[in-house]
Amino acid sequence: MIVVLGVVVAVLAILVLTASRSVRIIREYQRVVLFRLGRAVGAKGPGLIFINPITDRISLVDLRELFLEIPHQTAITKDNASISIDFIMFYKVLDPVMSVVQVRDFSGAALNIAATTLRSVVGEMSLDDVLSKREDMNNALRTKLDDVTERWGVKVTNVEVREINPPSGVQEAMTRQMSAERTRRAVVTESEGQRQAAVTVAEGQKQSAILAAEGQRQAAILAAQGERQAAVLRAQGLAGALDAITASAGGAGPNTMVLQYLDALRQMASAPSTKFVLPMELTNLFAGVRNLAEQFSGATTKVRDNPENSVGAIEVSGDDGASAPSSATPVDVEASSQDSAESPTV
Repeated sequence: MIVVLGVVVAVLAILVLTASRSVRIIREYQRVVLFRLGRAVGAKGPGLIFINPITDRISLVDLRELFLEIPHQTAITKDNASISIDFIMFYKVLDPVMSVVQVRDFSGAALNIAATTLRSVVGEMSLDDVLSKREDMNNALRTKLDDVTERWGVKVTNVEVREINPPSGVQEAMTRQMSAERTRRAVVTESEGQRQAAVTVAEGQKQSAILAAEGQRQAAILAAQGERQAAVLRAQGLAGALDAITASAGGAGPNTMVLQYLDALRQMASAPSTKFVLPMELTNLFAGVRNLAEQFSGATTKVRDNPENSVGAIEVSGDDGASAPSSATPVDVEASSQDSAESPTV
């Protein structure tokens, strides 16, 4: 009885162990590559799967996106500059069977292929391009690595260069270049600020000059208007005075004019300057002489034009018996007196 019980217990233990090895639970992001009697049957999962623990073997594959750090690799650029670069490669398994069957150690293989691909890409670029066109280098690395890993059922999703270490001499030159560039930018910024300030000052001066000119123009207009109004008022006052004088002179007699004339002579005589006074009677005398001269010149002209008719008219007999030309041409006394009265007084 005890022997039978021991056999039953052993059989149950074997069954439990076999069942535990035959039943597997696979997560959503995992796949199982099943090998039966050494042949790849395919990928199983996710969920609950059953395998034969005697004839089947499995290999677990992670389908999540993974990353692989590539340590510093020394490469030579197109212009023979030695630099050290490290980067990160992101990849994802697309075909679990091929990732297990086609490559033994994907991480080791990817590490070596990434180093050789990096040297190939850097060798086609100059140092300035490596330092400035990092995105182009990332794309070139991703494309070449993806071409290699595609046959392994793995997709390289992204490549990011983390650090680039140029030689010490190149770093010093870059430092000097950066300092010079910053100095240039500072000078440019300062000059731009000075230019803007000069433009602002010029604009302010222009506006000030415009306002000053406008003010002067307004002031000139107001001054001209004031002068015009003053001239109008002066003219009106002078016209009123003249009207008053005319009205007064119309009623003044000859005696009043003589008194005014004498008063004007008195005021002129009281001045300290040297004066020459010519009375109105002298000017009348000068006017009579001028009329006589004009009449004599007219008579002479007639004698020259017709000498036969004027011989008897111009001869006069004197006491001594000598004849002389007469200059006594009849003179209109009244006309002479009128000319004397109309001549200006000096």
